[in-house]
Amino acid sequence: MSTLTIWGGAGEHGRSSYLLQDKDGQSGILLDCGVKKEGPGEYPLLDTDIIPHLQAVFLSHAHEDHSIALPLLYKYGYSGKVWTTKATVKQLPDYFEAWDKYVAAQSASLPYGEIDKQSIQFMYLEEHIPPQTWLRIAPNLRVQWGRSGHLAGSVWLILEWDGTVVFFSGDYTKESLLLMADSPTIMEAGAQDVVDLSIIDAAYGADPDEQLVKLQQLESAICNTLQKGGSILLPVPIHGRSQELIVWASECFPDDQLIVEEELIAPLRGLSDKTEWLKEGAIQRVNMLFNRKNLCIVSNSEERAKALLNLKSSIVFTNDGMMQSPKAQEYFHQLSASPDNHVIFTGHLAAGSFGHRLVKHSMVEESSDMRCTISLIRYKVHQGLPDIREMLQTVPSRRSVLVHAPKSHIDHVTSILEGEGFAGLYSLLPGSTLSF
Repeated sequence: MSTLTIWGGAGEHGRSSYLLQDKDGQSGILLDCGVKKEGPGEYPLLDTDIIPHLQAVFLSHAHEDHSIALPLLYKYGYSGKVWTTKATVKQLPDYFEAWDKYVAAQSASLPYGEIDKQSIQFMYLEEHIPPQTWLRIAPNLRVQWGRSGHLAGSVWLILEWDGTVVFFSGDYTKESLLLMADSPTIMEAGAQDVVDLSIIDAAYGADPDEQLVKLQQLESAICNTLQKGGSILLPVPIHGRSQELIVWASECFPDDQLIVEEELIAPLRGLSDKTEWLKEGAIQRVNMLFNRKNLCIVSNSEERAKALLNLKSSIVFTNDGMMQSPKAQEYFHQLSASPDNHVIFTGHLAAGSFGHRLVKHSMVEESSDMRCTISLIRYKVHQGLPDIREMLQTVPSRRSVLVHAPKSHIDHVTSILEGEGFAGLYSLLPGSTLSF
């Protein structure tokens, strides 16, 4: 039997890294190689003896929790390719730069050097095959990919390797406002109609809500703040939900001032050459944003200072979803003095991050130096319970490992699904192995 080893990503949020090994343990395939944004940074549990013998590495998308440890593979002897997409590779420099700054701010050191980053060799899936088509990479390895709806360039993968079939969802959502998602199917995987192993995004655990519910909650919170004459700060990552939320806010609140950092606008402009990843009409929606008169794009410290003087009844987007950077905190300190203002986080907050501390603090006590409202309202870029259930039905599998969330959350989800009759579900931890 083949073996899955968790180098990271199962039983936790971060450092996605899944090792597949053949029955003799002589060859391996790695799915993602990311980091965890806690403390000085946590890296995958790499086995340096195995790395030189990896047959192939696949990268689902550019977010740091899936990508930033790739240089370690080359440091420890990997000489092959990383299979991914062009859009993903174009985004990676932003994430490497942000990770460098994060590590430096923790007074820590990177475990790899610039030469290791420059050593990464990429192969582009879309240059060889369109979505949902098989590509033979080696005599014993075929791959099929599809758009996962999480990020421009993000993919799910189906591998047929040495007679086994493995599905890896990457980070998946079919509820993006702008991005297309392909439904994964087992297309001509030998004679099989059941996958041997699935690794499935379950980041939202048992959360039952669809995107519409989240957007209604977000719209209500913003409306209430604007009606009081207050302003809203939305800290978001450079790529992903940020672009969708900016377009959504522009459409929902056309008469209110929108203040957006240039780093978030640049990826929106870049969508014009990524139309293959977008839903119909997405580019037109982006263009309408650029045509609005009350859009203020902030490109430097002078423009930021001016914007901070005119924050009344404004919706502000700054990059850095966990608000670790001095720039994001500058906006916060300006807004935090007024009880009319509102800071809304829309995604994962790593333990110990500035955003996590704010949300935790707001739940337990009043603070004389923080008068504004703090909220966490998710924008869906991962799967909750109904989505996990649907994926299990769409991709029947003998063994399904649910990942991208704390083990207690996964245990809860597996308990619910097993009660509904689903079998072969696994809740694992870093360092765990599973034969399949």
